[in-house]
Amino acid sequence: MVKELLENFNPQDYPLWLFLLAIGISFLVSSFSYPAIINVAKSKNLLDTPGGRSSHSGSVPNLGGIGMFLSIVVTITLTGAVLDTKILLLILGGVTFLFFLGLKDDILILSPRKKFTGQLLAILLLIVFTDTRIVSFSDIFGIGLMPYWLSVIFTMFVYVLIINAFNLIDGIDGLAGSLALMAVLSFAYVFYRYKDMSMVVLAAAVIGALLPFLYLNFSRSKKMFMGDTGSMILGFIIAVFAVRFINKSELSTTAIYHNASPVLVLAFLFFPLLDTLRIFFIRRFILKTSPFAADKNHLHHRFLDLGFSHWQTTSIIVCINIILIVLIYFFKDFNINLQLALLLGAGTILYSLYFIYNWLKKMKKV
Repeated sequence: MVKELLENFNPQDYPLWLFLLAIGISFLVSSFSYPAIINVAKSKNLLDTPGGRSSHSGSVPNLGGIGMFLSIVVTITLTGAVLDTKILLLILGGVTFLFFLGLKDDILILSPRKKFTGQLLAILLLIVFTDTRIVSFSDIFGIGLMPYWLSVIFTMFVYVLIINAFNLIDGIDGLAGSLALMAVLSFAYVFYRYKDMSMVVLAAAVIGALLPFLYLNFSRSKKMFMGDTGSMILGFIIAVFAVRFINKSELSTTAIYHNASPVLVLAFLFFPLLDTLRIFFIRRFILKTSPFAADKNHLHHRFLDLGFSHWQTTSIIVCINIILIVLIYFFKDFNINLQLALLLGAGTILYSLYFIYNWLKKMKKV
């Protein structure tokens, strides 16, 4: 009877119930997991100790990624029978690989080269076995279809960029988690419009894992960090969403977001990508150091320097990014190059506005 029920069950008929069920399962698993992880981390002294570039004081458990991993895996295991099992298993395979890679880095510290190599292996697993890749530039700057080899290389670059973007912005309370939550909610909506329930449920699993984590991440008495384990898992899943969304949009001229998917993805992930590319330029060409060398030149550090708290900085950044998403969504039917120019211009202005205002105030005093 159960077998017949599963065979005749169409997930597209119950999108809201599946979405809420996945959030509920993930929320419950993570809510019970995080306190246990905090206790174990404290008893075994598996804590993040503040260093020279840290914006925190005191030692904090940094194994929140374990709870995220458990929540996502349990949720997909329980709901996957009615979804696209092949793609979900391959995604979970990549997530599992990055989980152990990140866990080792959180406990023992891995070199950037080993992390990069591990990320490439997880990325290739998906690209090779699903052939889900970015096949064209959607006529941005007049560039269309790419050769297969260039498409694979560019898709790998996008994966690596997004994974490491979330790793790099995880520097203050709530920032990486809140931006991930915003991006995953955005992807859940567009995948719902595409009737891609496997991705909607995966997004719900991530949302359910993030909500309890953010509560603890902002907490003073029970604080925890996601660590490299959490940031790499989140970055990888969001990169999967980005590539799959662009791929689905590009392959069908009748797709709702055929004319806007690359720019929408840039809007969903504007701050992580902006800060990552900015910090890469500063470290490589101004400071002449390794792009992976830790420092306090991130945009969120600049906000802290102006006197904003962690909560205020995170709120400002997330609100600006939401404004950009809404802006581009309303202009999604315009020429794609105009959309891109609008996003880059508006994003640069909005994120620079307060710094310009503060500079002008100082100039008046002089």
